[in-house]
Amino acid sequence: ADPGRGPLRLAAVTTAADQILPELLASFRARWPDVELALEVGPRRQVWSSLGAHEADLVLAGRPPAEVAATVLARRPNELVVVGAPGLAAGFALARTPWVMREPGSGTRATADAYLAEREAAPPRLVLGSNGAVIAGAAAGLGVALVSRDAVGAELDAGRLVVVDAPGMPLDRPWHAVAGAAPTATTLLFVRHLLDAPGWEPARAGSTATPTAGPG
Repeated sequence: ADPGRGPLRLAAVTTAADQILPELLASFRARWPDVELALEVGPRRQVWSSLGAHEADLVLAGRPPAEVAATVLARRPNELVVVGAPGLAAGFALARTPWVMREPGSGTRATADAYLAEREAAPPRLVLGSNGAVIAGAAAGLGVALVSRDAVGAELDAGRLVVVDAPGMPLDRPWHAVAGAAPTATTLLFVRHLLDAPGWEPARAGSTATPTAGPG
């Protein structure tokens, strides 16, 4: 079968769908217009479940959980930082400054919760249901937020947000492109295209999954 005419079922956590996929999908579609693309966007538990149930060919997310039969094909650096409006950031105190967060089930939320728990900090939390709402809320001064640096480049450049000098930051949470045990030819075609994009590198042979909460 011609891999340039096959189906490709992608699943991505919200942050990856917002940050990484739009340009990749546009350039892939321009090059391979006959591939039947489908994209599922959801929390990390959902996308890994889809891969495990053979309902997705490729997942873009953080590190896969150990219980999923997964083949890591490529990685891309991703740095998580704490950001806030300039006035709020200037008076940042880990235990007192409010945090705006994604909903439970988000990988970024799990990482933020673990970060605060490790430091025995219990600041006020405001839950907002999307990356865009979290970033807008932080820029409006509602609180600080843990986000991918790539997601707030425009806000940082414009001075609406600044990186907060928080202990233990930034965090390295690379993106992973992950297929099942036997990737399809069309999946491998997309991964080769992805590896042409800036920042992506092939995964080391024999990569194994370890249970770590990644971004999303």
